[in-house]
Amino acid sequence: MKTHFGNSSRRLRLQTLVRLRWLAVAGQTMSVVVVALFLEFPMPLITCAVLIGALAAANFALAMAFPSTHRLEPLSAFAVLGLDLLQMAALLYITGGLANPFAPLICVPVIISFASQPSRHSLALMALAVLCISALAFTPYPLPWYPGRTHVIEPVILVGTWCSIVSMTAFAAFYAYRVSQEATLLADALSATELILQREKHLSQLDGLAAAAAHELGTPLATISVVAKEMERELGKDPRFGEDVQLLRSQSERCRDILKRLASMSAEDEEHMRRLPLSSLIEEVVAPHREFGIRLKLVETSDRASEPVGTRNAGILYGLGNLIENAIDFAREQVTITTRHDAQSVTIVIEDDGLGYSPDVLVRIGEPYVTSRSRDDRAGGLGLGLFIAKTLLERSGARLQFQNGSTDRPGARVTVTWPRSLMDADSPK
Repeated sequence: MKTHFGNSSRRLRLQTLVRLRWLAVAGQTMSVVVVALFLEFPMPLITCAVLIGALAAANFALAMAFPSTHRLEPLSAFAVLGLDLLQMAALLYITGGLANPFAPLICVPVIISFASQPSRHSLALMALAVLCISALAFTPYPLPWYPGRTHVIEPVILVGTWCSIVSMTAFAAFYAYRVSQEATLLADALSATELILQREKHLSQLDGLAAAAAHELGTPLATISVVAKEMERELGKDPRFGEDVQLLRSQSERCRDILKRLASMSAEDEEHMRRLPLSSLIEEVVAPHREFGIRLKLVETSDRASEPVGTRNAGILYGLGNLIENAIDFAREQVTITTRHDAQSVTIVIEDDGLGYSPDVLVRIGEPYVTSRSRDDRAGGLGLGLFIAKTLLERSGARLQFQNGSTDRPGARVTVTWPRSLMDADSPK
C-alpha cells in the first residue's frame, strides 16, 4: 500500500504569507524612517514610500480576496513570492544595490519557496533572484550616506558581495528544502504508522464487538422465537404453512444457539486473549510466515515457566511481524528467532542467513525512505515498513539494534529489548 499524504501539505497557506508580508512592510518602513529622519541620509524617500505602499496594498488585497485558510497553488505562490522578490530588489536598487547592508534579505522569498513549494517553481524563483542580485551590482544610485560624501565600493568587493549573496541564497535554499522534505517524509510515515496501528487495534477489538452483537441480537431473536412457537401451535398441522412454520422455528432456535456460543466463547476467552505469554506472542507472530519456503527456527534460552505474561499489544504484534517478514525476504534458507528473559529485561533476536545490511543502508536504517525491494540486493529494500515497525516497537518501550552477523555466521540481526516491567502485565509499572 502506497499512500500519499504530502501533496496538499506542501501548499503554502495564504495567511502565513500575509503575516510575513506585513512584517516585511513594517521592517522596510522602519529602516527608511531611521535612515531618512534619524540619520538624515539623503535618499529617494517618495520612491521608497511608493514601493512599500505597493507591497502593503497588494497584501491587503490578498487578505480581502481570500479567506485566511486558503492555500495557494504552486503557480500562485510563485507569483506572490516573485512579486515580493521584485519589490525588494527595486527597493535595494534605488538605495545602493549590493552596497546596501540589507541586500542579503533578497534571499528570503527563495528560502520560503524551497521550504514549501515544488522544486521546479523554486528553481525558477531562484533564477529570478540571481538576475535581480546581478542587476543590483550595476545600480547607478549611491548608498544613502553622509551629505557631501560618497560611499565607494571597489569592484573586487562588489564581486565578492555578489558571490556571497548568491552562494548564501543557494545554500540556505538547499538547506530549507532538505529539512522540509525530511519533515514531510517523517510526517507521512507517522501518518501511515497511525493508520496501521488503528487497523491492528480494530482487528483486536473484533472479539468484543462479536460479544456486543450477540447481546444486542439476543432480544429480537427471542421475540422471533416466541412468535414462531405461537405460529407453530396454530398452523403446525396446516398443510400449506405447517412445514414453513416448523422450519422458521428450528432456524430461530439454531440462531439462538449460535449467539449463545458466541457470547459464552467471548466471555470465557476475553481474559485469555487479552493476556499473552511471551511464547504465545512469538507463535502468533511467526504463524503467518511459515509457508514461504524459509525455515523458521525458534530458540528459547530461558525457562518458559518464568516467562513474562503481558497484555496484548497490536503495535508489538505488527512490529515483530514486519521484522520477521523482512528477515524472510532476504534469508537464503533459515530465519532464527531467539528469546530470552530475566528479572530485568526481555529480548527477542531475529537473525537471517542472507547477505546482511550494506554499510550505506545500515547507517540509514529506520528512516522513512522508500526504495525498491529485491531478494538479490543486500537488504537495500528496507523502507517505510521498517520505519513503521521500529516506531511501533519503540512506542511500546523497546530498544532496537540493527547489525550484521560475524564472518562465520553472515546475515542481518535485529535485537529488540524491553524492560521486564513493560512486558509483564502483573509487574508494577
